[in-house]
Amino acid sequence: MAHVLVTGGAGYIGSHACKALKAAGYTPVTFDNLVTGWADAVKFGPFEQGDLLDRARLDEVFAKYQPVAVMHFAALSLVGESMELPGKYWRNNVVGSLTLIEAAAAAECKNFVFSSTCATYGDQDNVVLDEDCIQMPINSYAASKRAIEDILANFGQSDDINHVIFRYFNVAGADPQAEVGEFHRPETHLIPLVLDAIDGKRAALTIFGTDYDTPDGTCVRDYVHVCDLVDAHVLGLKWLEDGKGSRVFNLGTGSGFSVHEVVDTCHLVTGREVPMNIGPRRAGDATKLVSGSVRAAKELGWTPHRSTMETMVKDAWRWHQNGHYEK
Repeated sequence: MAHVLVTGGAGYIGSHACKALKAAGYTPVTFDNLVTGWADAVKFGPFEQGDLLDRARLDEVFAKYQPVAVMHFAALSLVGESMELPGKYWRNNVVGSLTLIEAAAAAECKNFVFSSTCATYGDQDNVVLDEDCIQMPINSYAASKRAIEDILANFGQSDDINHVIFRYFNVAGADPQAEVGEFHRPETHLIPLVLDAIDGKRAALTIFGTDYDTPDGTCVRDYVHVCDLVDAHVLGLKWLEDGKGSRVFNLGTGSGFSVHEVVDTCHLVTGREVPMNIGPRRAGDATKLVSGSVRAAKELGWTPHRSTMETMVKDAWRWHQNGHYEK
């Protein structure tokens, strides 16, 4: 089976992508430095530990496996930290990605699927974002992702690196078979935070602001099931293999869920109360951010069929009760 190099394959989204790739007939090769990933999450193909800043190590892995494509998830992604330590994010995300792209070009690995973010659009509040919206990143994390998109465009012109870029917001849920799931230390995502509060792993969930201009006063965000998301990445790889050229796709439902709706669904699914505190608004939190995926539906044939809040919470809860990584 053809090898696909999956950077960040020991992380949340990357590990699910490896399972999807294996099911699609590829052999995923995980390349991860385990700073935020987990060796226990690598279950579907070979594991090569290394850092994106280490060109010699990348060259060694490309030579060993001769992958037909790169699927690039590896990145630091904490927005608050990115504003406090921008150099860390530009060095790891941008310089690391540049090193990876140069290594791929040198190895004649021409197909590249990149995990970007709708955060590159900035604070365009209360609109359904599409691929033609202007990009105005407002933090170092988003700016680093936008820079990588530009690098890929440049290498597309100079080295024929064909690339598919996916921009998306909130990823949720877990593998329905609970082989892999979401496990961050520290945890920053809403659904696992709610489940931690339900399970007594934290004292309470803090809701930041209940006075937004939404039906229930809490922020609205778009959520996509992680399995739907990685299915799109496999479709993106096949798009490139079919010679259809470089393309950008947003991935979302176009509607979104409020914080209270997420909390209420977690209560219904688990049958347990959610201990909560109400805190002040956080600086920079937009009222409503949603991403449409009309292009992905029309051109890739992608449908986020698992991306109902009930399904995402059920799958996350199944994993949450027994799933964890230790190394």
